[in-house]
Amino acid sequence: MLQTEARKILKDAPIMWRRINSIGIILDCNSTYANKLGYAKSEILGKSIFEHVPKDSWEVMNDSLKAWFETGKVTDRKITFKKQDGNTFPGILQATSLYDEKKNLLGSNTVIFDISELKDEKIKSFQEYFKEAKEKLDDIKNNEYSKLDENSKSEYDGLKKMFDMLLSTDLKKLNKN
Repeated sequence: MLQTEARKILKDAPIMWRRINSIGIILDCNSTYANKLGYAKSEILGKSIFEHVPKDSWEVMNDSLKAWFETGKVTDRKITFKKQDGNTFPGILQATSLYDEKKNLLGSNTVIFDISELKDEKIKSFQEYFKEAKEKLDDIKNNEYSKLDENSKSEYDGLKKMFDMLLSTDLKKLNKN
């Protein structure tokens, strides 16, 4: 039950979120990710991340994976994403690594922003959401973290790192690039 507390923050979040394993297979995503791409969640899980980008973006996505392996994160990576209906949208990808208790790489938490939606009002709602998520994670850390099993701690740590990165991201600057 406690494991889901950190994950609940992402369930219907305004951000597109997915978790992938170390070879780029999607292990989980939120409803925002699925809806934006026009798929049911069940159609996404177990698929390669390359299925959601047009062929002319495969190289950029591959470079993103390489950067992630080398540095443990990816920031401000512009990639075109492909919806189920074939339409595309310009995205900005942010990813942080997720490790097990022995510091072995499990995968990444990835957030994608649709650049065309990064208007002042949307940016403000994202920033408020990031702040609320951080407060919820801080509450879990202060009240429940010591009771969590190793998998739940790993999940929590990965999400905390992701939200720390998102809080320090200048979304207005991303929209101008």
